[in-house]
Amino acid sequence: MARLLLIYAHPGQRTSRANRAMYEKARAIEGVTRVDLYATYPRYDIDVDREQRRLLESDVILFQFPLFWYSIPSLLKEWIDLVLEHGFAYGAGGDRLSCKTLMLAITAAGPADAYRPSGYQHYALRTFLTPLEQTARLCQMTFPAPYVLHGALDAAETGEVAAHVEGYASLLRSIRDDSYDFHAAVERETVTYSDVPFLLGV
Repeated sequence: MARLLLIYAHPGQRTSRANRAMYEKARAIEGVTRVDLYATYPRYDIDVDREQRRLLESDVILFQFPLFWYSIPSLLKEWIDLVLEHGFAYGAGGDRLSCKTLMLAITAAGPADAYRPSGYQHYALRTFLTPLEQTARLCQMTFPAPYVLHGALDAAETGEVAAHVEGYASLLRSIRDDSYDFHAAVERETVTYSDVPFLLGV
């Protein structure tokens, strides 16, 4: 079994339509270590030693968050700045995360067709995630395609949130059980709930 660490960052959980349901579903899955950053560090006083121990005890690190202004929530950025420090995650002697996997589970307000050159966001979603992909590369980690829910603001009304949450649960269990096809996922741009059966080989 793979050791999966889920780091959840959402500053507005009370109004969340998808992320909160995803995290609640994840809490029911055994064998997944979960950290709610905003609940654990409401004053941003991050315990670097504890967080680094969690990373060392994990094989797959999964960041779950809503896309905020084309980036990540501020507390997750602070966590990255402090925890992935020189000499630990990168730089001279900084190979402690080598061969681990960094993965993302994100929600985006815009529809999928917005994230293309002809769409109103003008760029592919992966373009906005380049800093995280490069972070993984610098830390000698693999970076498979992120699990994405587009159109998150309207997804509850269309029934997509429920399907996305179930897909997320299957994704987490498959990572835990070493049955997720990371090699295939690395080659993809993004992964949605409809892709999960393919990546599980079912």
